[in-house]
This record gives sequence, structure tokens and C-alpha cells, in this order.
Amino acid sequence: MNVFNHYRAAIEEIVGGLTADGTMPADLALNRISVEPPRDPSHGDISTNVAMVLAKPAGRKPRDLAGMIAGRLSESDGVDSVDIAGPGFINLRLDAGLWQRQIAEILQAGVSYGDTDIGAGQPINVEYVSANPTGPMHVGHARGAVIGDVLAALLAKAGFDVT
Repeated sequence: MNVFNHYRAAIEEIVGGLTADGTMPADLALNRISVEPPRDPSHGDISTNVAMVLAKPAGRKPRDLAGMIAGRLSESDGVDSVDIAGPGFINLRLDAGLWQRQIAEILQAGVSYGDTDIGAGQPINVEYVSANPTGPMHVGHARGAVIGDVLAALLAKAGFDVT
């Protein structure tokens, strides 16, 4: 479970509920909502701009909308506390149990943790440096080889057919 994707889905579900009960209009664009670590770690584990992005189209004040969303977010599994900051940022602090479950999930997944099929088997060719038989070897060759190898491994982990 990616905690940011998990809470983004929770926020989208809350917005869907507010839309269903008529609190907010149905044609809201959710693609500008960010769910990410706050710039200042003292603000919590996750920060979102959902209230500020949706306030104008919803015809509400950002802090009022943040209050509605924060109230429902505080009931979400793994949330220790929810704060509203500044013009309407919502900051979440997650409980220790959630992090412990996340670590257990990572350990259980082992080397397959993080695998994704975003590349869907699409072929991709990564060209990077190899030894030049006509010139001397130097550190730059090693650096290029390491970067190329790492990039190829990351793309393969993302589901691309790397050659």
C-alpha cells in the first residue's frame, strides 16, 4: 500500500460523498489535488490542498471546506490527527500502527516490493556507455555504466521490456 495513494483515494471518496449529498457540485476536477509529504515535517505525515483546489468550484471558503473534509478524514483508518493550516491545507498525522503495518508489508513483499506494471511490457531500449576499445578507461565510463544499469533496472521493475 502506498500511503499517499491510499489517502488520496480516501479524499476522493469523501469528495464523492459530499457530492452525493449535494454539498458540492458533481463536475469537480480532482486531478489538481495533491497528497504528499508536507514541506515542513513538523506539520505531519501527509498534506493535501484538496480544500483550496475545490473551494472556488464548490462555492465555499477553503477553510470551511477543509473542516468538512478533515472531519471525515479523522475517521479514516490509521489517522492519528487532522489539522487545518493556513488558508486551507489539511495535514494528517498517521498512527504508529499504520507505519508498522506498512513495514511488515514491505518486508513480506521482499524484492517484489514496488513492482508495478505501468510499462505494460512496452519495449524500451536503454543505451549507455560501454568500454571504448580505442581509448583508455576512466572513471566516467564507470559512472555512465552504473547510471545506465540502474535506469534499466528501474524501468524493468516498472514493467517495461528493457533491452
